[in-house]
Amino acid sequence: MSQKLLRIGRISYTNTLPVYFYFDQERFEDRIDFSEQVPAQLNREMANGEIDVGPISSFSYAEHEKQYMVLSSLSVSADGKVGSIFLFSKRPIEQLDGAHIALTNTSATSVNLLKIILKMFYKLDVSYEVTEPKLSAMMQQADACLLIGDDALLASRNDKEYHVYDLGELWKQFTGYPMTFAVWAVRRAAIAEQEELLHEVHKAFLQSKEKSKQNLDKVAAYTHEKFGGECSDWLDYFRGLQYDLTPLHREGLEHFYRCAYELGLLPEPVKVTRWDARQKQLID
Repeated sequence: MSQKLLRIGRISYTNTLPVYFYFDQERFEDRIDFSEQVPAQLNREMANGEIDVGPISSFSYAEHEKQYMVLSSLSVSADGKVGSIFLFSKRPIEQLDGAHIALTNTSATSVNLLKIILKMFYKLDVSYEVTEPKLSAMMQQADACLLIGDDALLASRNDKEYHVYDLGELWKQFTGYPMTFAVWAVRRAAIAEQEELLHEVHKAFLQSKEKSKQNLDKVAAYTHEKFGGECSDWLDYFRGLQYDLTPLHREGLEHFYRCAYELGLLPEPVKVTRWDARQKQLID
């Protein structure tokens, strides 16, 4: 009887590329299977049990924390500017009270982060609509819009018409914390069924991350060839992102969850429970 495949998610944005760039997929042969989607789709696939492990929106982890754990030492975070999560606005952010805001349908964390920033930090009352992530179409009906990932990168480079706000920078400004946008979550059921294989995959991700850190120029050159843009811009972008999950990242993420709870976006505050097969135990 053949071994069950470990189903691994992959975000179809460049921001996770360093974790995957040197991932040695060939060594796993027919033991793993990849599914590449935008964050919102990966969130749904993980919740439905269609994938076992992969990067999901950190907010989606909070929604399902009883079914998930987080792989240690992996995230997509920023200590300030993230460079690919932007609010585009027709007027200064302080003047958005009563505004109608279009939200990308590809995100969970950034959508809720924006709600926290506007309500808790700026004391603004606004209305929201979820739409396809197309800047021109969104701004035809809205006063401002939220874009993430490569959609946001492209829009920020090509359109200089609007006020542009980096949500990672705003979060840092008001809280002092880094913001963790995605975590590598694993279903508890998958740990029970495929602990040894999961350990191998986790180790391969960590090795890829560390090698990418040492060779960011090669990661940037690849991204330039595949997606265009200036190589130096991609290098600056990757340097601005963080892929670790330190105690400070966890503290900032749990603060985000408390804010979400206070606004009624989560039913209760959530703690981040990490798993590391090297220690054969939970890490609290």
